[in-house]
Amino acid sequence: MTLAEGPATGPLASYERKYSSQELMMRYARGRCKTFWPRQAFVLGACLLLGLATDMQLAALAFLAAMAGDIIDSLCLRQLPAMAARGVPEQRMRLLSSFSAAIYGAGISMCATLPYWPVMKAEVHTAHHLDLLFSIAFMSGIAMNAAITLPFHRAASLIWMAFFCTVPAIMLWHDLADGGGVTTEWQLHAVGFLILFGYMIWLAGYGRRSFENTRQYNLATATQQQELGAANTRLQEQRKEARRLALVAENANDSVMLMDREGRITWVNDSFTRITGYSFGEALGRLPGDLLNSGETDPETIRKLQDSVRYARPVRVEIRNRRKDGQLVWIETSQVPMVDSEGRLETLIAVERDISAAKEHAQQLVQARIAAEEGARAKADFLATMSHEIRTPLNGVIGMAQLLRDSGLTQEQEPYADTILSSADMLLALINDVLDFSKMDAEECTLSPVNFDPRACFETTIRLLQPQAEAKGLKLSLEISSSLPGLLRGDDRRIRQILMNLAGNAIKFTDQGSVAVAVDSEPAGDGIDLTFTVTDTGIGIAEDKLDGVFERFSQADAAISRRFGGTGLGLAISRRLAEAMGGSIAVSSQLGLGSCFAVRLHLLPPQKDTAAPQADPPPADGTAALDGLRVLVAEDNAVNRLLVEKFLQSVPVELAFARDGREAVAQFEAFAPDIILMDMSMPDMDGLEATRSIRALARPQPAIVALTANAFDSDRKACLAAGMDEFMSKPISKPKLLALLGQLAPQALSRRAG
Repeated sequence: MTLAEGPATGPLASYERKYSSQELMMRYARGRCKTFWPRQAFVLGACLLLGLATDMQLAALAFLAAMAGDIIDSLCLRQLPAMAARGVPEQRMRLLSSFSAAIYGAGISMCATLPYWPVMKAEVHTAHHLDLLFSIAFMSGIAMNAAITLPFHRAASLIWMAFFCTVPAIMLWHDLADGGGVTTEWQLHAVGFLILFGYMIWLAGYGRRSFENTRQYNLATATQQQELGAANTRLQEQRKEARRLALVAENANDSVMLMDREGRITWVNDSFTRITGYSFGEALGRLPGDLLNSGETDPETIRKLQDSVRYARPVRVEIRNRRKDGQLVWIETSQVPMVDSEGRLETLIAVERDISAAKEHAQQLVQARIAAEEGARAKADFLATMSHEIRTPLNGVIGMAQLLRDSGLTQEQEPYADTILSSADMLLALINDVLDFSKMDAEECTLSPVNFDPRACFETTIRLLQPQAEAKGLKLSLEISSSLPGLLRGDDRRIRQILMNLAGNAIKFTDQGSVAVAVDSEPAGDGIDLTFTVTDTGIGIAEDKLDGVFERFSQADAAISRRFGGTGLGLAISRRLAEAMGGSIAVSSQLGLGSCFAVRLHLLPPQKDTAAPQADPPPADGTAALDGLRVLVAEDNAVNRLLVEKFLQSVPVELAFARDGREAVAQFEAFAPDIILMDMSMPDMDGLEATRSIRALARPQPAIVALTANAFDSDRKACLAAGMDEFMSKPISKPKLLALLGQLAPQALSRRAG
């Protein structure tokens, strides 16, 4: 640490202030002012001697010259402290004191040379060499003073030295010129002057060395005092810290033990007695293992504790201890070694905490997690069962209603069939919403990103909703920004679902006016943010109800549910889907003035190596492509078998049926179908096992379609993993079934042919 970086107080700070350049100048000034009268007394005495030897008038003039210069110098130096207090720069004060030193030097020089002036010599009858000797001797005083004050004010000292060197040199030169040559007397004067000059140089060096030695001694002393003070402060702080730590250890809730090099207990606090039941006297000198070991601690943990003592290593472990009363407790112990300068263990500190309650709580959490997982599995099993059990009869209801509607009903009967189909569709939508939200609630929301045309995605969805809007006399509009890219990568099926939910709600809750959808996009990081708004002029939402509209089974008002129906899952599902796509949904609304839902979805640019999205296959205009196609229907439900038979009654296909998986395998070998419609859930052997058995046979393989009431993504993956080609969830419709058969027929017939 340098002096400039030292503390603001203390011995080093005092040393720094004492030996700063400004303080040295002030010490010089104070010394000069303090010795003013002794200097005058000395000069007066010298001048009296000069007067006795020469002339009193000459002596008086010499004294006045010296005194005048000294007075001016002293007056200037007395101003320095006041100037420093006013903040005058040090450089200006140094210039002033150097100028006054020059005046003082001039006064002393005048005093020393008066006896030698030609104008005075005409009246004073003295020997010439006495005048020169007096001047050199008198000037040596100022030279010695300059040598002494050199460390305090270099500029003033150098000015005085310059006067000492210049004045005698001029006098010697003038004496040489007047004498007409170098005489023995002149040589003696010159030698004496050189001796005095050398003595002055030596004295200046000696003074400088003495000053530096004193300065270094003072620095060493200040440093030592500073270090001693700091050490004493640290010692006091350590004592306070030790006392604080002792108080903490004595009053801590955790057990604290001190052990020696052999691991024997040397001190314990009161909490040790509370946790273990052993008193201080009972624990003193004992090994903790002998005192507390329950025999149920892991051997590896015991080895770590022993190594902590043997190798002076810190360790933190959990152990099973036995209290004095025999009760078993879980203890978390942290052992920290204190070592000497050679790294040998001096004291081992062990802090122990009773974690029995935490262990019990952790066990309860494990059991709760297992129960939650079992509950989740039970919930999934329940949903899968309910999906299958509800969709199976619903498949029959919808299918038979379609057949009934196409059977040539009377004008009075047609609305009845339409009502059945509409109600069945509403029930199916309800089941789909519940299953969708259940899957998302279990964090099973999966996305299937593909390259898709966003413009076509929105136009197709709005076209599907157009009849609903027209039935209520509403204007349904779609505005697409020209900056919308032609292709994006994302799950367009989920985007349609969000749009259907929002726009469908807008139509449902709007009695008059319009529903407007606006679509735009903007670059965002490595992809594009697709944004769209759905704005309506409907009933609106109260401000205090806005926060709850995205909650499951929630609607703004119970009266709304009674009036408009619905489960309140659509917005909750939409928000989950938006968040899964890295986006969000926000709503703004005023009661009675309509609502606006704003959606932001983060999508990626299309992948060049990915095939372009394919549109849904158009419904077949004829059944020529199915001519001669062999279709095996593996279905345990008689209604569903009848439904498929009726759907394909007018189609030129060969049909065969199987009531379970084992019969399906036998029919495959006997009937050699081109396509198998395989139900997943069948008695004796389910559809997955039957599919694997068929795929294992070394025969031409058919196209197998999973025809199931289970609608989970996990079911789809299980079907594809078993070897099925397509997945069709119930309830099925005749157009979709014919379209699927038409799609698979060419490949299936080519397999048979070749």
